[in-house]
Amino acid sequence: MKKNLILSTVLVSVLMVSSCGSKEETKCAGVDNETIQTIMQRKSVRAFTDQAIPAEYMEAMLKAAMAAPTGSNIQPWHFVVLTDKSQYERVFENNFNMRIFNSAAAVVVFCADTTVTRPPRNNPDGAPVTRPNGTWRDDMGACTENFLLAAESLGLGAVWTAAYPYSERYASMKRELDMPDSVLPYCAVAVGYPANDEQPKDKWKPERIHFDQW
Repeated sequence: MKKNLILSTVLVSVLMVSSCGSKEETKCAGVDNETIQTIMQRKSVRAFTDQAIPAEYMEAMLKAAMAAPTGSNIQPWHFVVLTDKSQYERVFENNFNMRIFNSAAAVVVFCADTTVTRPPRNNPDGAPVTRPNGTWRDDMGACTENFLLAAESLGLGAVWTAAYPYSERYASMKRELDMPDSVLPYCAVAVGYPANDEQPKDKWKPERIHFDQW
């Protein structure tokens, strides 16, 4: 009986969410919520107008990025905001996303300090020790998604292009932007005003959801 009730609830949710993502529909799974709607509307935008991004918008997106969760509150992120396209051939050497970068109002290189310097956990008053940060990749993924959602909410478009772990993509970024040894470029996000009417993809797959066990 309980299992049938769960299945019925899931079916109702599937039917209610089937139209979630359309611009006219403001409810997702019965929830009228701007944050959820922004998440459902996010899409990858690869062509932009020549309109500049207001400085306060860029600051708002970066603040959103830095509000992401982070392991042990280490906050490994740094950001290089690029708007001078004359740098791009050097910074993004042989990068196949160059057409996208040149179209965007800005390209933000998300960087991570892969180490952490702090006192040992078992001796909080001890001398700081530098060690590898095992969660920097997770932290950077979270802050990148926050940035993308903030862009969507401001009427901008953005696309996440990978840097790490592909050394052939990030080597020139690290070199040309003069990053410290412990810092690696995680990704490059092109951002600007969309040139086209891009629509979000429907990625809802209820068969991927498991209750209590696989």
